[in-house]
Amino acid sequence: MTDDVEQLAINTIRGLAMDMPQAANSGHPGTAMALAPLAHVLWTRIMRYDPKHPDWPDRDRFILSAGHASVLLYSMLHLTGYDLSLDDLRAFRQWGSKTPGHPEVHHTPGVEVTTGPLGQGMGNGVGFGIAERWLRARFGAELCDHHTFVICSDGDLEEGVSHEAASLAGHLGLGRLVYVYDDNHISIDGPTELALSDDAVKRFEAYGWDVDDVGEVANDCDVLEAAIRRAMGVEDKPSLIVLRSHIGYPSPKFTDSDKAHGNPLGTDEVRITKEILGLPPDETFHVPPEALELYREAGRRGAGEREAWEARLASWDGDREAYEACIERRGLPGWESKLPTWTAGEKVATRNASGACLNALIDVVPGLIAGAADLTGNTGTLIKGAQPQSRDHPDGRQIHYGIREHGMGATMNGMAGHDGLIPVGGTFLVFSDYMRGAVRLAAISEYKVIFSWTHDSVGLGEDGPTHQPIEHLAALRAMPGLRVVRPADANECAMAWRDALAHDGPTALILSRQDLPVLEGTAGNEGVHRGAYVLSTTGDGAEPPDLALLGTGSEVSVCVDAAELLALDGYRVRVVSLPCWEDFDAQSDDYKEDVLPASVPTLAVEAATSFGWDRWADDMVSIERFGASAPGAVALAELGFTPENVAERARALLAETS
Repeated sequence: MTDDVEQLAINTIRGLAMDMPQAANSGHPGTAMALAPLAHVLWTRIMRYDPKHPDWPDRDRFILSAGHASVLLYSMLHLTGYDLSLDDLRAFRQWGSKTPGHPEVHHTPGVEVTTGPLGQGMGNGVGFGIAERWLRARFGAELCDHHTFVICSDGDLEEGVSHEAASLAGHLGLGRLVYVYDDNHISIDGPTELALSDDAVKRFEAYGWDVDDVGEVANDCDVLEAAIRRAMGVEDKPSLIVLRSHIGYPSPKFTDSDKAHGNPLGTDEVRITKEILGLPPDETFHVPPEALELYREAGRRGAGEREAWEARLASWDGDREAYEACIERRGLPGWESKLPTWTAGEKVATRNASGACLNALIDVVPGLIAGAADLTGNTGTLIKGAQPQSRDHPDGRQIHYGIREHGMGATMNGMAGHDGLIPVGGTFLVFSDYMRGAVRLAAISEYKVIFSWTHDSVGLGEDGPTHQPIEHLAALRAMPGLRVVRPADANECAMAWRDALAHDGPTALILSRQDLPVLEGTAGNEGVHRGAYVLSTTGDGAEPPDLALLGTGSEVSVCVDAAELLALDGYRVRVVSLPCWEDFDAQSDDYKEDVLPASVPTLAVEAATSFGWDRWADDMVSIERFGASAPGAVALAELGFTPENVAERARALLAETS
């Protein structure tokens, strides 16, 4: 390889970075043009990967936190031999293409995480670092010994999630994390100086990171390689390389211009810039054979390293059953039998039941790792006797995230995206708002994460309306791909855990602070798996019911008691528990009609807003205001969540529909 060929290869990346947005009349060429040498160094000199086996477990990981620069990643994936053709590049940002506007995991071969909302990729990288270190500590460097590389931007560093994630990474002393900060001084509005005057070096040094300000070397491959290799040798800290680049380089008109950030350069400017780069000015998506061969050879090199790893795995004499369970994100055979059950009549808060499930499963689901945002004991995420995750105990299964809900969510996504771990993270339901961006990405990406959101209603009591969730269930249920499960009692909670671990996507467990009665008929009830089921019916079960009372969570027991009151009036009342809308909606029409017949008046009862409930019920006992500071039982009673009020509302509904 000559310097001329290497420069031609780099310029080829720049040409593709201009052509994709130009063809789509949409996109972000400038960052990719500036960082072409960095990408070249990573893919040809640094990273271990095999394009023919993109999911090889011990590959190096790459995260483009600045996801708007997706053309850079797509160019490298095509050039190095991933299943991404030149035609796929031509279809950038088009319907059904493999090259969407921002990278999407499971959609494009070689993309490790879904990035786009700025700052999320930074948090994902922290999760990758935790997962790699944990697997290495648990199973040895024979099976897990790789690095994670992250490219981040000014926008990533400005978003609050980056502060939370970076602080956590520094505290944990995560090595083998190499972040490159593209310090190009440009945002969509113009120079970053309009809004940003942080000293990134001092900030990250204060977090406990290893920081290297390499300055104006964006086009010097040897200096870039040396900086990255030095950072790769840091085992006790995450590393940040601060790189001063020039967006849009070498465009005469748009270098260092915000116009190169979020807009195609225009046909004339692309032509002029290609002339400067030595590329055919009138040819689009031009890939010179010698440049393609350089990158394809780099891609082929990883096959040998993968094969050597496979040989080590084949001869490895460690706990293969546990390793495979981790990598496949599942429990050991028979793990379901370890889930506890409770006797009807007991009183157990579902947050405590969830904690009992977690502790029962910790030895039979090897990849479980749990923590909370400073609420470990409150959210059922405390693993009894577990060693906390730390720089001294990298195999710890208890994570103390601190008061960093947003960072916790992004880090959990990273752990799940890396593979090997099933993260469980907890906070109060009302604070799910703080982590919503990460939750949405978990749903888009189908990450296997479990959110333990507790203190699920005004029943939490005296903390008052700032801490009492009202609209949160409706907001979360509106999110495609997120299973929202609100169990009625401890036994439903155990079944919810079983389903969460069997599900290949995110699950939100919505759990009570207050004790709830364990109900007859919930233990081992497969109806929980189907999202809703008939819990009980008063009177002669052979006769059709006069009314259905439909509840979730703590309100199911209120429905049971209200049904008994209505039975005294001679009404036949069906009580239906509906722990998961998403699972119930997935059932057949026949099953849904069998549980909730259209001909039977239905009253829903949930201590939250009624928004969306009209799809299941004719009327609802709900909360259409913020809560109040009072003991939980008082708040619930004052807001109408008593058997007497539910029975009265049911009589009114029956009168209206008779």
